[in-house]
Amino acid sequence: MRIDIISIFPQFFDCLDVSLMGKARDSGILQTHIWDLRDQSEDVHRTVDRAPAGGGAGMVMKPDIWGKAIDQVIDESGANKTVLAIPTPSGIPLAQARVRELAENTDHLVIACGRYEGIDQRVSQYYQQLPGVEVLPFSLGDYVLNGGEVAAVALVEATCRLLEGFVGNPQSLLEESYELSGLLEYPAYTKPQSWRGLEIPPVLLSGNHEKIKAWRREQSLILTATRRPDLIEKINPDVLNKTDREILAAHGFLPAPFKRKVRFRLARVGEEATCSALASRLFPQACPPYLPPDAIERFIAENLSEQVFKNYLKDPGIQIVLAEIDAYETAEAQNKLPQWQPVGYTLIKAGSPGYLPPEENLVKATGENCAYLSKCYVEPQWYGSGLSGAMLEVSHFTLQKRYPHIVKIGLGTNLGNRRARKFYRRHGYRKCGQRIFMVADIENQDLVAVRDFTTCQIPSWAKNVAQ
Repeated sequence: MRIDIISIFPQFFDCLDVSLMGKARDSGILQTHIWDLRDQSEDVHRTVDRAPAGGGAGMVMKPDIWGKAIDQVIDESGANKTVLAIPTPSGIPLAQARVRELAENTDHLVIACGRYEGIDQRVSQYYQQLPGVEVLPFSLGDYVLNGGEVAAVALVEATCRLLEGFVGNPQSLLEESYELSGLLEYPAYTKPQSWRGLEIPPVLLSGNHEKIKAWRREQSLILTATRRPDLIEKINPDVLNKTDREILAAHGFLPAPFKRKVRFRLARVGEEATCSALASRLFPQACPPYLPPDAIERFIAENLSEQVFKNYLKDPGIQIVLAEIDAYETAEAQNKLPQWQPVGYTLIKAGSPGYLPPEENLVKATGENCAYLSKCYVEPQWYGSGLSGAMLEVSHFTLQKRYPHIVKIGLGTNLGNRRARKFYRRHGYRKCGQRIFMVADIENQDLVAVRDFTTCQIPSWAKNVAQ
């Protein structure tokens, strides 16, 4: 690739002679030519700017001077196509995808470094109409620099490091921020193992490459959700697996095709109407098809009423975690206050040390200090978003935080509900028996399952999430 840089401060670009950039020039991977714009001026003062037409502060760089300079470098290069890049605060934000396109498809890059109030607009207009030139006005961010030189160096380095042969290990480029996954890169560590009281995460020293890979993926997802949530909406949904979606949901976002913000919080005293309405709406969706509507209605009236939830919310041994979705899609929610709507919940029963779950089969299988997951429901329209798994793991962590002596948790789910059984098994629940569950006067066969927190630990991404 040939790169020509035009500036009134050509000495600024001495930095291109060092490090990998200098090696690339020596090896022929890259050609860089630095031009002094003032060489095109014909007056004794080497003037390159004039007062702005129409008046105003500052000075504008002259189009005739720039035209001669750009024509000269294009003619000398002999390239069939030239990209004319113009750093400007009003330009297109420079992104990795654009940089990669330049590296893969550009043989000749000219960078015009403006100063003062910028370059006369006609320069951009003129070269846009030429068949062999593509004009690229670009910006590094929402701030203003004294001139385009810093932006030019950034463009050169970002583009050239993607050229074949520039980096010794090309695979390292694929793991970086904004590359294949569209995520920010995971944090890096090296020896010493302990530094000023801070340790390298143990997983990185474990030698288990699968666990290391999973940890790095998790960190990339969390960093992106925390620092650059705008990138989440751009992620190709095909590159996200179930765990990825759960991690993003736990940190506030449901990516495409859902495109919603989400939060998890503990239900509060006084919210019995909200909890009852949500529970009453969701319970029928989990019922087996043989249950008649009147039996379902009777169960709701007896077990999911406002009075029942009022008692739940006053009981210190009951934990209710709500999952709430913003009514606005993420793209339209930027300038609007969230409108949180409850779409799922868990209800867990626990107690002081020695607590026995309210299920005979669980008591037989687990003994003391086993909590009981009584309810775990999410609206079907959010299936596959990661919300259900995130809600469950967040509930597990919140439970352990409140009751650190709890080492296990059990549940019962209908034997015919294969989707629920698969979901719970994926989250560490293992079959330990069966039970009869009554809906009105109708017997239902349930699977009883238990998760042991000592062998199936709560993932770190679910910690300290519930509000």
